Amino acid sequence: MRTPAASEPRPAAGPTPLALLHTSPVHIPVFDALRDRYHPALALRHLVDESLLDRARRSGPQAVAGEVRAAVEGAVADGAWAVLCTCSTIGAVAESLPVAVPVLRVDRPMAAAAVAAGPRVTVLATVASTLAPTAALIEEEARRAARPVRLDVRLVEGAWDRFEAGDGEGAARLVASAADAVTATDSIVLAQASMAPAALLTTTPVPVLSSPRPGLAAAAHLRPPD
Repeated sequence: MRTPAASEPRPAAGPTPLALLHTSPVHIPVFDALRDRYHPALALRHLVDESLLDRARRSGPQAVAGEVRAAVEGAVADGAWAVLCTCSTIGAVAESLPVAVPVLRVDRPMAAAAVAAGPRVTVLATVASTLAPTAALIEEEARRAARPVRLDVRLVEGAWDRFEAGDGEGAARLVASAADAVTATDSIVLAQASMAPAALLTTTPVPVLSSPRPGLAAAAHLRPPD
């Protein structure tokens, strides 16, 4: 686990933070920028453990439940008033933890928006382990809203390899191309937070939904008064 001290200095005193649990350090500047633009009073503390996604891809999300719980409980012990999990593969595991503060998955508001847009939802992912958790989440939100949903789930081949190689722009172009090729759908869901840049490159008239902005907004809404 890379601790907050490894990514940013921890002040001796200050506002209590929202903790963000990431499986890639590339998410840190994304969420910091969203905070600066939309929630400037929000204190964030970033926790990064890349091994969680690696193990979850090999053995399933439940295989890392103990490590996820330890990370969340550590954040709570350090004073976090909530924890936002930004990894869609392990989001359900994090959200189900019986801890003393809210634990949110970043993609739930996106899933609710997809259901609201219409019954035909296309899910794009760059990691296969994300497809089933995202589909289950959208179906859950459809039941909650008492709306029908028809899912089409697709893996964008090659995009994750480019992302892992440091070619985020190339990965985004592949995802955008895949989104533009989708027809007969009411919304396109970019299943992983790392896919969000692709939404800016698409030309499709169909709504292309990503998770970082609405996910952070949902967490910020729960911020306790100072």
